[in-house]
Parts: sequence; structure tokens; C-alpha cells
Amino acid sequence: MRGRLWRASNPGLSEPRRQQLVDELMAARRSVGQAKKADDREAERAARARVHDAKVALGERGPVWWNDGAPDYNRHLVANTPYRDDAEPSG
Repeated sequence: MRGRLWRASNPGLSEPRRQQLVDELMAARRSVGQAKKADDREAERAARARVHDAKVALGERGPVWWNDGAPDYNRHLVANTPYRDDAEPSG
């Protein structure tokens, strides 16, 4: 997205657990929107914390879930990673 790499969810999560966390993430994101619309900064802060917690539990943030020693390029520009050559359009 916009030239950045984003970490995928942990494939080791069971499907029911993954779905539970995705449901929580979506609910938290809706809460962020509602808080912003109401101009309630405290509620927005709490909702953003819920988003963060769900993303950590999914493995999209926080400690890496893989164990092969590969670096974490989450949120890095593709152009600044070894994947840059894969991202260039072939002509």
C-alpha cells in the first residue's frame, strides 16, 4: 500500500482465533471513526489502543511470528528493501 510493505497476520493462528481477532479489529476501527465523529479524544485514544492490541495479537505488529531469522520490513518503503527489484514493473 502506497509503496510500503505490511506484515501479514500470523498463519499459525487457528481460524476461529483469527476471526475473533479480525472481528475485534473491525469493531475497534469503527469505534475510532465514531469517536472522531463525536470529537471525543479520550474515546479515540482508547479505540486506537484496541486497534493496536488486535493487530499485535494478529501478529501484524509487535514481535515477529516467524523464526527463520528473516528481518522485519513492516512499514518500510519497498524501494528501501531487498524486495525493490520484485516491485518494479517489467517491461
